[in-house]
Amino acid sequence: MTKHRRRPIEFAGWFLLATLLWLVVYPIVLVLLEGLRDSGGWSARALAQFWDEPTEWRALWSSLWLAVASVAAAAVIGVPLAFLVTRVRFPGRRLVGALLALPAVLPPLVGVVAFLFLYGESGFVARLVRMVFGLTDAPWRLEGAGAVLIVHAYSMYVYFYLFTRAALHSVDASYLEAAQSLGAGTWRSWWRVQLPLLRPALFGAALLTFMTSLASFSAPYIFGGGFKVMTTQIVTTRLNGDHRLAMVETMALTAMALLALVVFRRLDRNTPVRGGGKGVPPAPKPLRSRSLQILLPLGTAAITVLLLLPHATLLLISFVPRGTWTTQALPPAYTTANYASLLADPERLRPLLTSFWMASLATIGAVALALAVGALAVRNRVRVGGALASVLALPWAVPGTVFAIALATAFSVDAPAAGRFVLVGTMWILPLAYLVRSLPITGRSLLAGFRQLDASLSEASASLGAGTLRTWWRVLLPQLRPALAAGAALAFVTALGDFVTSIILYTFETRPISMEILGSLRQSDVGVAAAYGVVLMTVSAAVFFLAGSGRQVGG
Repeated sequence: MTKHRRRPIEFAGWFLLATLLWLVVYPIVLVLLEGLRDSGGWSARALAQFWDEPTEWRALWSSLWLAVASVAAAAVIGVPLAFLVTRVRFPGRRLVGALLALPAVLPPLVGVVAFLFLYGESGFVARLVRMVFGLTDAPWRLEGAGAVLIVHAYSMYVYFYLFTRAALHSVDASYLEAAQSLGAGTWRSWWRVQLPLLRPALFGAALLTFMTSLASFSAPYIFGGGFKVMTTQIVTTRLNGDHRLAMVETMALTAMALLALVVFRRLDRNTPVRGGGKGVPPAPKPLRSRSLQILLPLGTAAITVLLLLPHATLLLISFVPRGTWTTQALPPAYTTANYASLLADPERLRPLLTSFWMASLATIGAVALALAVGALAVRNRVRVGGALASVLALPWAVPGTVFAIALATAFSVDAPAAGRFVLVGTMWILPLAYLVRSLPITGRSLLAGFRQLDASLSEASASLGAGTLRTWWRVLLPQLRPALAAGAALAFVTALGDFVTSIILYTFETRPISMEILGSLRQSDVGVAAAYGVVLMTVSAAVFFLAGSGRQVGG
């Protein structure tokens, strides 16, 4: 390509970088600056207040140890389950393997609500225990750090399960056979051969779990009680009107997230790289022990049922009429009126429609930006390609609460010359927040798709006289369809069930489904809250299914 033809492409790269910096980096910088200013100018008062307040440090420490504990708990559950369904042959193995991934379709708030209905002090299990033992009071209170950790372990084990299962399918059986032929026992073969091959997947799952836990808001908000983490502390401080201190708290949580990202990447970089091989993975081994042939399928089925109980609980409670379920172990009456009210009542229908159009708009915008970055950074290799990819991934390393505060700070002032507009309180702030939060998801998928493109097909298209647009439509987009389907599905589902940014930026007129669920719970209308949750769960599952179909067609 000539230098003259290259110039517009380079200009487009710089323009796109400026746009992404305005959307992603600029709001965070404003939070940093606002945290060091007050009405009299530059001031470290809020910083000193944070430094001197023990509750702030306790919240920061709680966020850190909870994230570490969540990684450990999720790994203890997810890794053995992945080995079980991959390496052991038993009846129903494939079905169990698919069912174990179902918690992934529960949006964070919906999963927390389902846990509340099932294991809370007035949930099914507690009511059953009271009935069996004749208790007058609830047998427990699902509250505090332990309760939050249990919810995190349930919702995040899927990362370790899916990552480890995928890695196990790529392990070459010849490596293990070679280790055994050299006299290595089962444990030595595991430690010296299999674990190094799985280490990249385990690091990836650990990083994803750590960052998700660090940014978690739903579980600490509902089950935390007196246990405060930094995400809930930020919202509490902001609601109390101390915006400067909230910005300093935002800076502290951001610094912790970025430091953790650097540490994880340093550890991962120091991991020796070993290829997975090009052979077939080891075949699942049948159980030789007669007792294990009976007990293992039963135990696996019990674990699967236990993991799917929140889904079933949510579905059951969605049919409970308001005010009918008081002290009974099971609801005494059932109705479809909760679902009917979602469609018949305009005030209940509005959050559904609002969430759908906002999630759709955010997904379209995120996919368009990711496509543009892929086309410029990977396909055309512009000079700022590396910077484009880095900025696109940045929102993933910053907790959702932080970005919500940053966007609220940046877009609450009318200063067009400074790139600031009043969007807070309008219908546009939430789609913008969802778009920014979805950029790493769509970017990760589409950049990988661009790197796998067959360049010879584009060259053949051009040699046959096809223009740029025709080549994109007939050649490039069909090749990118699997990546597009995966990125768009994850972005849409994430935006549809978003709670952490919504609670800071929503208004009554723009309240999404997550806020309506919270409002229904506060009004003790558990049937309607569960019905909203079932709708979210069903839509999420349908979107993932359609995305899977799109990937198969694209492949």
